[in-house]
Amino acid sequence: MIIVGSIVILCGLLLLGVSVHLAFGAILIFLAYMGGHDVAGYLPTGHWKMNSLVLLAIPLFIIAGGIMEKGRIAAPLVSLAELFIGHIKGGLSAATVLASGVFGSISGSANATLTCIGGIMMPHLRKANYPEGQSAALIVSAAPLGLLIPPSASHILYAWVAQQSVLRAFLSTVIPGIILISLLIIVNQFMLRKHKDIKLESRPENFNVEFKRRGLKAFPALMMPLIILGGIYGGVMTPTEAAGVAVIYAIPVAIYIYRGLTWKTFRETVLNSGITIGVVMAMIFMVLIVSRFLIFEDIPAIAEEFVYSISENPIVILLMVNLVMIIIGMLMDDISGILLSTPLLLPIVQGVGMDPIHFAAVLGVNLGMANITPPTAPLLYLGSKVTATSVDKMLKPTLMFIFFAWLPTLVLTTFIPQLALFVPNLLLN
Repeated sequence: MIIVGSIVILCGLLLLGVSVHLAFGAILIFLAYMGGHDVAGYLPTGHWKMNSLVLLAIPLFIIAGGIMEKGRIAAPLVSLAELFIGHIKGGLSAATVLASGVFGSISGSANATLTCIGGIMMPHLRKANYPEGQSAALIVSAAPLGLLIPPSASHILYAWVAQQSVLRAFLSTVIPGIILISLLIIVNQFMLRKHKDIKLESRPENFNVEFKRRGLKAFPALMMPLIILGGIYGGVMTPTEAAGVAVIYAIPVAIYIYRGLTWKTFRETVLNSGITIGVVMAMIFMVLIVSRFLIFEDIPAIAEEFVYSISENPIVILLMVNLVMIIIGMLMDDISGILLSTPLLLPIVQGVGMDPIHFAAVLGVNLGMANITPPTAPLLYLGSKVTATSVDKMLKPTLMFIFFAWLPTLVLTTFIPQLALFVPNLLLN
């Protein structure tokens, strides 16, 4: 009954809008005073587990994402994409999705991707008479690509908790990310078929000259993922070192090349990033303690026994696990979702033969989709503010993208293991 009460309190607080770390803190108080548990005995575990060099990558990626968001590093990437497909109907929308994928690979953050790409692309889409609600919904639906295209801070956490290779966890979402990008573009094109008044950009007569001009301007931004990913996969840098290099590289690019930042606004950006880092680390600490309690009370084994009492069919079990992950993702952010889902659900999926790296991809797609799925949908509400579009206008097209792009990607990733395992096995074996 204590466990049931904890779940009810947690869900109730999260639905009321209480922040994740405070909600988990309330659970710890409940366990201490009602459950007879020595919560203080779990505190050293949280401190000890957070004393990890791997975790240092998360605040560094948050700072890098903040610098790139304020430093206009995404603008030349968008301009370059527009040059190739801006003259095609739906090309500007496709450029939005592609830019989200590229920027997501640099920042590793769905929120930073949404804020940056949404702020740049929404005025262009409005000016070209693209449907407002659909365009805003597409920007929101593409934002979680920052969780799928490596490097991803979420997968650093997963690898840390599951004791798996960070590089393999990164690479597990490459093919699912490409599938999702393709489906988002295709679904959007289908939805645009009835809109006849969309304005298309004229293709420049001196295409080669314009390509060189925009390409040179975008080159410093394009070099960033190449340096980070090349350093990681080439064995030159660890993910933590790569995150540090990303920060060092982003500062002069944002200030002196793209001039989106000044030293004054850089200080403000670092301070704002520090607030975010503080919230994230406090949240990780709280969730780690609750996760430790779950393991100490053998909750994963109880959950596994409960699942197998319903069905021993691997397909049914994987469907139930996916449903649980979607619910968890709807209630909390991706970091908390990973810290809670991994110790609870990994033993269950391993019991039906799923590789932990395969599970990393399934978890990434699940939590990305859950972050845009109503009723909670934190990215949907943030997208409404960023794009200045009401949630009512965004709701129907968002559901279309969920049902015809995100869900097919999730099903394919869950039931075709090679989509997640092919690239890690190819590059790292």
